[in-house]
Amino acid sequence: MADIQLVEVQKSYGAQAVVRGLSLQVASGEMLALLGPSGCGKTTTLRMIAGLERADAGRIVIGGDEVDGPERHVPPERRRLGMVFQSYAVWPHRSVFDNVAYPLSLQKVPKAEIAAKVREALGWVRLLPLEGRRPHELSGGQLQRVALARALVGNPRLLLLDEPLSNLDAALREELRAEIAALRARLGTTMIYVTHDQSEALALSDRVAVLNGGKLEQVGAPEALYHRPATPFVAGFVGGANLLDGVRQGRSFEAHGVRFELPEGGQGGLTDGLSGADGPCTLVVRPEDLRVGEGGTPLTLSARLFLGHAMEYRFPLGDRPLRALGAPSDAKPGSALVVRVTKGTLFPR
Repeated sequence: MADIQLVEVQKSYGAQAVVRGLSLQVASGEMLALLGPSGCGKTTTLRMIAGLERADAGRIVIGGDEVDGPERHVPPERRRLGMVFQSYAVWPHRSVFDNVAYPLSLQKVPKAEIAAKVREALGWVRLLPLEGRRPHELSGGQLQRVALARALVGNPRLLLLDEPLSNLDAALREELRAEIAALRARLGTTMIYVTHDQSEALALSDRVAVLNGGKLEQVGAPEALYHRPATPFVAGFVGGANLLDGVRQGRSFEAHGVRFELPEGGQGGLTDGLSGADGPCTLVVRPEDLRVGEGGTPLTLSARLFLGHAMEYRFPLGDRPLRALGAPSDAKPGSALVVRVTKGTLFPR
């Protein structure tokens, strides 16, 4: 059953259209990531769901209740949701306990019940021993846990997270990512998670909605977006595929004066959006699907980056390098290596 529905939602600021006819459904208990570059409309979409912005057109339904439409706008405090912001948004003069208790105080919940609920929420995020501290005594990761506990303390039917980990260093992001996943598994709360980090979206979410220029490019399970992108934009944004604009002629593909042999079609080979036709197209090939040193097209190595689990090889091709992953070697920049396409997708252009 759909817990949240967006039906042809639109939002503009002046002449600038930010969200363009967006339709989405989120099931009860599901975690959906809104993924895309800056300015794609993901945060504006989240703010409309929260009630902080009003849609210009379309409808938003939460739990069967229309909360935004042509003749209806339910204010945020009546939508029974929690929200975690990028900037923590904790009150510096209040203790950890009082920050988390604040939404319950606004709802006139009895003090004894507030104390029980706050301590339960602080237990979820492992902050119970710090309930008396002030924000200036906490680390960035602890501050974000305070924000999580405050958003969850009222048992919201929907939790909205707006790039909650972007202000943290890499180690803290990994730690908080795992905590969000554990909280979600424990509580079963429906969540919508906004991020521009594709690794976060793929790791945390049941489904990912990729936005570009205010429009929905593709929505689906992380595995589907990674292995079966619907557009070149999705392929490039989710997993960092190489996008080569060129011309296909039979089993060969030429881009920027360089010719590659295409793999056979079918499972594990070439996905052919041209249905075998020749002509201008975009070849999408992920770095791990290029074999280096195993026969193929000779290219000049421009850079070699050690990644731990593999070596990344870069070759100049047009206005951006062709990236391939392979086993470590002692090849030096300027040397010639052969590169072969083992798997890819052709999109008509």
